[in-house]
Amino acid sequence: MFEDFIKVPEVPSQAFELPVMPLRDLVVFPTMVIPLFVGRDFSIKAVEEALKRDRLIFLVLQKDKNTEVPAKEDLYTVGTIAHVIRSAPIEENRLKILVQGIKRAKLLDYRQAGEYFTALVEPMEEVEVDAENLPSEQRAYVKSVKEQLDVAVSLGKQVIPDLLMLIKDLEDPGKLADLTASILDIKAVEAQKVLETLDPFERLKLVYQYLQNEVGLLEVQSKIRGVAREKIEREQREYFLRQQLKAILEELGEGDERRAEIEEYRKKLSRLKISKEAKEEIEKNIKRLERLHPESAEAGVIRTWLEWVLDLPWDKSTRDRYDLDRARRVLDRDHYDLEKVKERIIEYLAVKKLTRGKSHAVQILCFVGPPGVGKTSLGRSIAESLGRKFVRISLGGIRDEAEIRGHRRTYVGAMPGRIIQAMKQAKTKNPLIVLDEVDKISVSFQGDPSAALLEVLDPEQNKSFVDLYIGLPFDLSDVFFICTANRIDTIPRPLLDRMEVIQLSGYSEEEKVFIAKNHLLPKLLPDHGFKKEDVIFSDEAILEVIRGYTRESGVRSLQRQLSSILRKLALKRLKGEKLPFEVKAQDIKQLLGVSKRYTPSEEKPMVGIAVGLAWTEVGGEIMIIEATKFKGKGALILTGSLGDIMKESAQAALSYIKSRAEDYGIDPEVFSNVDVHIHVPEGAVPKDGPSAGITIGVALFSLFTGKPVRTDIAMTGEITLRGRVLPVGGLKEKILAAKRAGIYEVILPSKNREEVMEDLPEYVRDKMTLHFVDSLEEVFGIIFSNT
Repeated sequence: MFEDFIKVPEVPSQAFELPVMPLRDLVVFPTMVIPLFVGRDFSIKAVEEALKRDRLIFLVLQKDKNTEVPAKEDLYTVGTIAHVIRSAPIEENRLKILVQGIKRAKLLDYRQAGEYFTALVEPMEEVEVDAENLPSEQRAYVKSVKEQLDVAVSLGKQVIPDLLMLIKDLEDPGKLADLTASILDIKAVEAQKVLETLDPFERLKLVYQYLQNEVGLLEVQSKIRGVAREKIEREQREYFLRQQLKAILEELGEGDERRAEIEEYRKKLSRLKISKEAKEEIEKNIKRLERLHPESAEAGVIRTWLEWVLDLPWDKSTRDRYDLDRARRVLDRDHYDLEKVKERIIEYLAVKKLTRGKSHAVQILCFVGPPGVGKTSLGRSIAESLGRKFVRISLGGIRDEAEIRGHRRTYVGAMPGRIIQAMKQAKTKNPLIVLDEVDKISVSFQGDPSAALLEVLDPEQNKSFVDLYIGLPFDLSDVFFICTANRIDTIPRPLLDRMEVIQLSGYSEEEKVFIAKNHLLPKLLPDHGFKKEDVIFSDEAILEVIRGYTRESGVRSLQRQLSSILRKLALKRLKGEKLPFEVKAQDIKQLLGVSKRYTPSEEKPMVGIAVGLAWTEVGGEIMIIEATKFKGKGALILTGSLGDIMKESAQAALSYIKSRAEDYGIDPEVFSNVDVHIHVPEGAVPKDGPSAGITIGVALFSLFTGKPVRTDIAMTGEITLRGRVLPVGGLKEKILAAKRAGIYEVILPSKNREEVMEDLPEYVRDKMTLHFVDSLEEVFGIIFSNT
């Protein structure tokens, strides 16, 4: 039971002894009335002792609230003498007491007296002030504290109204400071600092500072609450408006269409077998679309993104057919010859069959060869034999990395990259994709597309390819990639390392005749309104077209010329001429005009001119090399857009001729009295490589000896300063180029003999005279044997 109210006893002015109750995290100020909960045994005994005496107790703050039994050094030196007004037990070993602070006191001594602690305390006298005649500065502080209290209360600070009225009636700075400090939310250390400040005005200034801090905090909290309240109100308003809009749309008949669109997206999503993260991202965008106005720009962006994502073949695939016999039949049907290439493709498919397509040991195929030899169509044939969808991506001239990776959705008109576009077009996750013209990718300030392709073509990385527009990982590991190129040296090395290169050579004349009769004409005749029996081409006619009107390794130009002939025959048919048309060799000039044939072998032998062979990205070519001399000081002039390697070959050839001048009957003095000019025609076309070495050597030998060079013989090979002939590449294309130009005798490095015998068809070898040499001496012996 609560005890009756007892009058506050007087406090002695001298030091005296009192029971002590240390406080963990609370400071009691004079005049302050506050309930306290007592739990520690020694504190309960101290309260009981105070009640037995005069109800006075000394309350002092601990420095560390976690100290269970504090010593003197654990207590602050200034505390408050308080009067225990009431005391009541609330549960076992706990008391609730109501105390009123009376006066500040200084702790002089602290000791244990049995089951509780006592302290020798000295009351502290405060400076007396005349509340009626305060200086103006102190009056201003008193007024400011009261005003700030009003602001705090208006911002939501909870203060007992009676206490607030009592504070407003106070004019004494000290008492105002104590009572105000008692209601502030300040730390115990800060409250202790107020308690220890004896000067009333200084204490009031300190309390005013703490009060300002609390008002500032209350203003921020009020602002936060206001923002939160506005957000809630705005969301409630938006929800209400959306419900109204929904009702309006239903009245207009548009609500059903909107709901049907959202439901369709969710239905598509439910059918997809994708990762949990991807599903969550798609669902999040569907919800955003549902909340947006259907005509807003953002809704259009999200709708386009959803259509792309949901239409991708995340889990759709075709079943592979690794029937090697069928694959061989398809390749033979669509492509003539190319036996080595077909064999390599069958081997590749065999490995795929044994590993069920899961082996990463087999690299991506890269078909390298001249235009028109069937690189892209080979990919189409492989796709057909496997039963996979076929998609072609042209990379020629691409200079923006975003063409591969896509654009971020933040850009206007953003789209996925070509890889994801191809996947959507294929509608399966395991198509065959041909990356055409991979050697013609450009690099610009917009990035390097070949670097983006590294991830696409790497089996260890493409399992989680992320297109910047889609933003979700897509598995490309089941895609069969095939690259095509005209040349290897322009393909970036890191990209080339991921590929299995397969070389495709050009076609011989016999092969072109066969292709024209069995592949080209059967397709072209129906396209021009003819049946098979309506137009009959003789082999000689086709051969005349090949020799006189085309200069290529493939058959594209041949196809165009045959189309031109068929168009003219179609016109004749409409003019009344009767079928069938028989096209013979003598008719070609009338149908196609003047022949474009250039045959060096028909020219007379000349001094300083030799016929070489070169390899280009469009196949083999003949290369005329001219040399002349005139009075000078021994300079060597090189023209014709020659590269550094070709210039070095010319210098090596000249040095060899100089070193053997006396052996060949050449006056050594002549080299210091003349300038030598070497020119390779078609100066607009860049030329480089070491294979023109022996051709330049022959031209220089002819120039200084005065012996004419045969024009019915071509040559290729690299030379050294000692006249040795080293091997070169691209020999099949070079030999076929010589054959196209009507040259049937060719000089080649002897170290290339096995390669030529293996790669060159027998029917071509039988028509050609091939000389394999080890030195320039042998070359001179063949060229100038009749002079």
